[in-house]
Amino acid sequence: MILTGSNDFKLINDSLPAGVNLLAVSKGHNHESIRKIFSYGQLDFAESRLQEAIPKKNNLNDLKQLRWHFVGTLQKNKVRGVIKEFEFIHSVDSLPLLERISRISQEEEKTPSIFLQVKFREDPNKGGFLKQDVLKSWSKIISLKNINLIGLMTIPPLALNSSQRKDLFCECRKFANHLELKDCSMGMSNDWQEAVEGGSTWIRLGSLLFGKRQI
Repeated sequence: MILTGSNDFKLINDSLPAGVNLLAVSKGHNHESIRKIFSYGQLDFAESRLQEAIPKKNNLNDLKQLRWHFVGTLQKNKVRGVIKEFEFIHSVDSLPLLERISRISQEEEKTPSIFLQVKFREDPNKGGFLKQDVLKSWSKIISLKNINLIGLMTIPPLALNSSQRKDLFCECRKFANHLELKDCSMGMSNDWQEAVEGGSTWIRLGSLLFGKRQI
């Protein structure tokens, strides 16, 4: 199903358990599409490229309630711009990147909410911390300033079936609980139901809400 109106949006939103948040991934879609989804009551939107997000944000400057999330691979030369433009960063995949975010956040007097991207299965197409690296660096991670560390993010390898994806999501939830982190950003348009069953608190829906990319 692709969302075509407020009733479809309500159907998806109402199917989510309490505590599960819908993040509308608006990358590849214009600001008018974002404005339409906003009119149904959606406040959280995600972009994956800084240069695409800025003009959209400028065109939507009248919508002060919007909350912006960055979900793409974060290059070190884009960190300052992302910190300035986004309240949430879902894709922090290494300790050096987190340290850079901390330093620049202090300079910019910002405190972004951060998800650590963690790999629970071998996948050459995805970045991320390994579990053992998180544990090894944990004391350093939690000591960093101007970082609001709220959860973990994960993306399953494409080859996994539904049951395997759910197992992975459950593993992520268990690890977040071990670290005493409230949130798990996991699940997209093709697997959000397994993610909800596995303990997700943020599902990232793009094509299911917006249809094919426009830009």
